Amino acid sequence: MSKFEEIYHEAKSDKWFKGFAVFCRIALAVSFIPTGIVKILSQRFAEGLPHNNPLGHYFDALLLTGYYYNFLGWVQVVTAILLLIPRTALLGALLYFPIITNICVLTYAVRFDGTRMNTMAWLACLFLLVWDYDRLKPVLSFKRPKATAAVVSRPLGRRLRLVFFGGVFAVVAIIIFGTFYLFELVPGNEEAECRNQCASSKNPAACQAFCDCIYEKGQPLDSCLANFDRAPDLRKK
Repeated sequence: MSKFEEIYHEAKSDKWFKGFAVFCRIALAVSFIPTGIVKILSQRFAEGLPHNNPLGHYFDALLLTGYYYNFLGWVQVVTAILLLIPRTALLGALLYFPIITNICVLTYAVRFDGTRMNTMAWLACLFLLVWDYDRLKPVLSFKRPKATAAVVSRPLGRRLRLVFFGGVFAVVAIIIFGTFYLFELVPGNEEAECRNQCASSKNPAACQAFCDCIYEKGQPLDSCLANFDRAPDLRKK
């Protein structure tokens, strides 16, 4: 048995890791239930988000898809319910992972502030998939699994707990503080938030023009960013 599997089976029998897995399941389920209900009721998601915000454009278009929008809501609610039931938690995690991956890519693409929570949700779902590694191993293996002797669990050392949960804390801190420096310019969740960043921008006038491009003219994010990048050269002229 590999070192990873030895540590894995020890973790599976430890109450701290079991509790963390339950916490992840509940947290992920709670994140999907309200967002899914909004879609089932055919209401616009993130109602307070301006229509000219890059993500606001997406939500407006998604709402107009009709029953496809409702279908997404049902999928989210069903996924949440599966996560809450121990017997179906793995199926819920398998459904949750591609959905949250898509949401993460979307929020990073439009530079949305919610990328922090979505990234944490993605990592939590990844943990749940690893948590059920023993059930996924036969599916992922290209070789026929060999019969193995029963694993005798022994008490998990405090050192491994400290490494794991210390690593969790460090990753969360990196996500929270690191994303502040991920992008030079962001549209923000509203116009005022966009303009507040201009005071510390290397080109405040170009930053204000960027916010006008987003919220006044409703132009695509890439076009507004391209105008901002060209602004220093135009200013020199």
